[in-house]
Amino acid sequence: MKPERSYKIAVVVPRYGLAGGTEQYAAELTERLARNEDYEIHVLANHWRATSERITFHKVPIISFPKYLTTPSFAYLAGRKIERMGFDLVHAHDRIFSADVFTMHGIPHLSWVREIRRKRPSLFDLATAQVEKRLVLSSRCNIFISVSHLAQEKFTEVYPVAAEKLRIVPPGVDVAEFERKDRTLCRRETRNRFHIGADDLLILFVAMNFEVKGLDVLIQALGSFKRRQGGSPRLLVVGKGNSGPYKALAMKEGVGDNVVFAGILGREILIETYLAGDLYVMLSKFDTFGMVVLEAMTASLPVVVSDKVGAQDIVTAGVNGFIVAPDDTAGLAAVLEKLADGGRREGMGKEALKTARGNGWDAVADKMDRIYRELLQKKGL
Repeated sequence: MKPERSYKIAVVVPRYGLAGGTEQYAAELTERLARNEDYEIHVLANHWRATSERITFHKVPIISFPKYLTTPSFAYLAGRKIERMGFDLVHAHDRIFSADVFTMHGIPHLSWVREIRRKRPSLFDLATAQVEKRLVLSSRCNIFISVSHLAQEKFTEVYPVAAEKLRIVPPGVDVAEFERKDRTLCRRETRNRFHIGADDLLILFVAMNFEVKGLDVLIQALGSFKRRQGGSPRLLVVGKGNSGPYKALAMKEGVGDNVVFAGILGREILIETYLAGDLYVMLSKFDTFGMVVLEAMTASLPVVVSDKVGAQDIVTAGVNGFIVAPDDTAGLAAVLEKLADGGRREGMGKEALKTARGNGWDAVADKMDRIYRELLQKKGL
């Protein structure tokens, strides 16, 4: 039944539609929800890239010096706007003081600092954690969304929230973005660009943090694989990082000429690069999801991820990919040997694409629409 008026929805995120997983998730999701005439969408942000005329943007200032005021100032000033504007529902994609729905794109902040970064919390970290705690414990917040089971487990270790308030809504992917490309042409031109043979086994690694994402283990496994199988397997490393130590490691492993560092690629070239590959590997020490895994699947690539990557939720071992421990060099080398079989790769690639098509952004928006309506009904709206 169509409501008598449009529901006024606030989406709160410091950076909207810019580089970054949180920013992309918030924008892709919100712009699809804005197509629904039942919703009047307002985005409260500090910076944004607008692509929809159906969304109204509101500037929220941030006090960035001293640094520890960054999160509290955004939370406070966003809260002031929310109070004045009178929204039916508030969806926070970052830490503010109060919201109806909170999508935690990472894990509890202090868990990230202490367990993943292995650092002592700074004043900034403590202030950020206090804002987070206030949001989670507020009486208004009734739905807590994580992007994976792994992220939800970490969340509930710190905040024992009632099960009925928990949801998992993973990121989506724009399948059409890949289907518009000519795969044969992309494969030929991309391999020529990076001097990779047409028949070489091409492994892709796309990440911005080489150390955390397991590039060292991948290079070691590539060396083991080459010594056992021979041939000319190639590894194309896409992203920003200190390549020096990894080039040295590749030389030590006897694969110095097999590893190519491409740097950061523009979006269109990146898509073409996925389509030129044979398989994708990411052995993160910890990753709440890993949207690049879903992108690789959209390019019909079998994926190999660590059991510390949230995207393992969509990986079925031996069907569309494999799951290994983040430091299991021998295990990864064995998987590479299995995926050297072109027929097996092709079959698994088809399954990977099938998985990706079931996880498009429209499907994600449908899940969020149901959550919004559930909450609006509870509020009697």
